[in-house]
Amino acid sequence: MSKIRILIVDDSAYSRQTLRKMLEADQAIEVAGISADGIDAMAKTLRHKPDLITLDLEMPGMDGFSFLRWLMENRPTPVIIISSYSDSKTVFKALEFGAADFIAKPSRMALADFRTMEKELLMKVKGIKGLRMDRLSKNLEFFEAKKSIPVPLERSAFDINAVAIGTSTGGPAALKILFSRLPADFAAGIVVSQHMPKGFTASFADRLNNISKIEVKEAAEGDSLEHGRALICPGGYHMTFTKKGKKVVTTMKETRSTDKYTPSVDLMMSSLAEIYGPQTLGVILTGMGSDGRAGMLEIKKRGGYTIVESEESAVVFGMPSEVIKAGVAERILPISDIPVEMVRLVKGTGRRKGS
Repeated sequence: MSKIRILIVDDSAYSRQTLRKMLEADQAIEVAGISADGIDAMAKTLRHKPDLITLDLEMPGMDGFSFLRWLMENRPTPVIIISSYSDSKTVFKALEFGAADFIAKPSRMALADFRTMEKELLMKVKGIKGLRMDRLSKNLEFFEAKKSIPVPLERSAFDINAVAIGTSTGGPAALKILFSRLPADFAAGIVVSQHMPKGFTASFADRLNNISKIEVKEAAEGDSLEHGRALICPGGYHMTFTKKGKKVVTTMKETRSTDKYTPSVDLMMSSLAEIYGPQTLGVILTGMGSDGRAGMLEIKKRGGYTIVESEESAVVFGMPSEVIKAGVAERILPISDIPVEMVRLVKGTGRRKGS
């Protein structure tokens, strides 16, 4: 098999050296070139034609955003943003410009933190190798078109009260499409686990809330599931649920360095299905790996309903594919059709945002 060829773009000599060492530790990866600024990165992109680019956003001369705009117009290539924890807002701006994913730089010089970063970087590089840039671009264009959601002509026999959504790479763009098209009176509670590090999910939830008719917020310990509200699992935690009187509330569990996926979609879905049973809807969107397969199996086992994003729109088809292979996908739909199906499955009237 041919190696994954990577261009490293970063103005810090230390970061370039560190990234090169991390990447070249894996024999399946080759560092094709290194650039300290956007102008040099343009030339080396055209010369080396890398399979993937790691990109720092803050650079002298041509910054990361200018390079990213040029790249998406002239040679669309998967990009992983290398960012500090303080740059969460700029990271999501870069994802909206076409970057595929991001890695957080360690906030301290501890060896364990660098090991965690290396593990995550190598996993994402290998997962993104098969990323479809045409689908990512199409999803971003679809969101910008702001098409209204058609009203389902019929309701289903299901009476869904809780929706669990799991996603990874490509998820921010897919979730923007989904949340921008749900009606204000959506009569179910929604919970989301998006693979994302600690320190970024609050900004992400705020961005979704700004384009959504329902309330979207980063979940906190003891938050209640309510119709017309979506809770985003905070990075660095797994989210599960318990009954407290008539309410269902969140319980947060800190992740460990040995956890393969964080936050865990499987834990979230299994916990929700245990409480809501046949009134649970599971949705798996774009992403790498198999997280969500066990959770969707549990939802199906308890009589709930399952939807996965189709290969037609999934930027990375790994997570949806694993659910399909397990034989528990009720519907396989492009991201544009998933909000319509969710509305069809949910009956009644929910509270409106801000009420």
